[in-house]
Amino acid sequence: MSKITLVTGGSRSGKSSFGEDLFKEEDRVLYIATSMITDDEMENRVAVHKSRRNQNWETFEGYRNLYNVIKDTNCKYIILECITTMITNLMFDKYTDFDNLSKEEIQTLEESISEEITKIISNCKDFDKELVIITNEVGFGLVSEYKLGRIFTDISGRINQLIGKLCDEAYLVVSGLPLKLK
Repeated sequence: MSKITLVTGGSRSGKSSFGEDLFKEEDRVLYIATSMITDDEMENRVAVHKSRRNQNWETFEGYRNLYNVIKDTNCKYIILECITTMITNLMFDKYTDFDNLSKEEIQTLEESISEEITKIISNCKDFDKELVIITNEVGFGLVSEYKLGRIFTDISGRINQLIGKLCDEAYLVVSGLPLKLK
């Protein structure tokens, strides 16, 4: 039976470790890593994440059309790390000048990201997969003074709400401590 689990928290809250621990006893795990290595610091972050994973896990690096990756994998268990990085990548795939985006363009962008997330969750249910979705909690911060930051926060917050509605379980991780929300 499929199961969707949302794990959210702030930067360095321990959410990734907690999410990974949910499948620590499993070998048939597909780890979907959505970050792109853009500099040495990001390369080091990725190396730390890789070093603590079960070496039997498969890794897919990418952020587009993940519903097909889920459909095609033989793995029963999937970790998607992380939604907010995926959102950032999808935003910059589509636009670079966020200061001049219209409300309609922003809405269309958000709808396309929502559709991607909905397809991911649907395929997990259709193909009997267990999915852990890791995301950053963006609702505790300040409202950005820049339009790009506000667009990102608004889209991420609403996508997190969508996942929260569609998931079976949800956890908020703060200071390495998980709090079950659902």
